[in-house]
Amino acid sequence: MMIIHRCLSLWAFTGLLISASLIGEARADSPKAGQLAPEFRLQDQTDKWVSLKEQRGRWVVLYFYPKDNTPGCTTQACEFRDDIFAFRRVNAVILGVSVDDIKSKKDFAKEHSLPFQVLADPDKQVTKSYGVLTSMLGLVEFSRRDTFIIDPQGRIMRHWEKVDAKGHSKLVLAELKKLQVPGA
Repeated sequence: MMIIHRCLSLWAFTGLLISASLIGEARADSPKAGQLAPEFRLQDQTDKWVSLKEQRGRWVVLYFYPKDNTPGCTTQACEFRDDIFAFRRVNAVILGVSVDDIKSKKDFAKEHSLPFQVLADPDKQVTKSYGVLTSMLGLVEFSRRDTFIIDPQGRIMRHWEKVDAKGHSKLVLAELKKLQVPGA
């Protein structure tokens, strides 16, 4: 019995070590605060094409997330949904991006009544250009959970890496309000 317990404990510990080493980091550098945000053109959950250029004149919360309809991603999206009126009051648009396809976006947005656009990046080009593409075992690639605030002129003002889904919406909203104070 003791041998079985030790084997299981060793197996679990080895599994944790392997899991930690199998998730790769983003391959490209993310754009820095003050730089122009990389342009993009992606389709949303309604098949509409959305570009960053079209957002000029408004603040943009561009958040990348790993996968539609997973617990953390759902928590994050629903918190942005619940705070949508506060974001609109500060002239901010929310755009969520993952490497899932448009069908997945449709299902995700419908199931959770998302009042903002979730964008499909199945070829992963936008995710790569923002430096947030990561992988597991080098086989499965997905977006890291990162958020960018982009100002009305298209410059990155803030970047959060590897965010916690819970409570992130309130953190982003507070930062937006600080950024919009004259002279801040």
